[in-house]
Amino acid sequence: MILVVDSGSTKTDWIAIDAEGNVLFSTQTLGLNPQVLSSAILNERIINNYDLFQNRMNVTQLYFYGAGCGVASPQERIRKVFEQIFASAEINIKEDTYAAVYATVDIHQKAIVCILGTGSNCTYYDGKDIEQRVTSLGYILMDEASGNFYGKQLIRSYYFNKMPADIRAAFENEYDLSPDTIKENVYRKENPNTYLATFSKFLIQNKSVPLFQEIIKNGLERFINHQILQFENAKEVPVHFIGSIAFYLTEEIQSVLEEKGLTLGRIVQRPIDQLVSFHKDMLNNSLV
Repeated sequence: MILVVDSGSTKTDWIAIDAEGNVLFSTQTLGLNPQVLSSAILNERIINNYDLFQNRMNVTQLYFYGAGCGVASPQERIRKVFEQIFASAEINIKEDTYAAVYATVDIHQKAIVCILGTGSNCTYYDGKDIEQRVTSLGYILMDEASGNFYGKQLIRSYYFNKMPADIRAAFENEYDLSPDTIKENVYRKENPNTYLATFSKFLIQNKSVPLFQEIIKNGLERFINHQILQFENAKEVPVHFIGSIAFYLTEEIQSVLEEKGLTLGRIVQRPIDQLVSFHKDMLNNSLV
């Protein structure tokens, strides 16, 4: 049994296939970002899933593409968790940028591939290998245009009294905005980035509000300037996106890219299906 896994900070998609590429089951757990979660939490989120626990000894290969896996220490942390649970499996761990590439790019096509989900990232694919010039430092220092970035901007605009009165009232009605609750979730609890990203739903639902249009555009421009335009040939190749934030802000992304002279490629909300197709092709070509 082969497990193909696409993990962000909010959720993780799992699909099991057999040696012929037939789907055996698919399931979902909470996110498995090893940069912000302890080994105990990672373990708990996996073994509490019935399908994964019942089939753990049948897994021979595990391909994990995850947020937070671009740095050696968190990658090793989640590897150890997998080795304890899937004891018979050969384990392959790559950061989520590889999943983004495999899910969007045609074989041998040069492209820039971006992630806009709970977090954000960007890489260049030369048709064979990926090049990532900026090492992500996570939700506090980076992650422009991501769900957690926009969540922070909404909370700031609320507390700095920038929201129109009617939007402010609607925001208060939807979320617990007490200082104690916010600070507890941001500074003391697990997954502060995922907590912040929950506020981005309100931004998207009310994206016609001029203040929110300004926040969205500012985040996208920062992401483009800091990430996409670092590549000298950015205006010569398509720019693909994966992630829910990208999916729900397609029009806004298209507009800002055009202003910058960039070409929008594909936008994929959920890359797991394309990832499975990629691994099926590998199986068919005896490359797995």
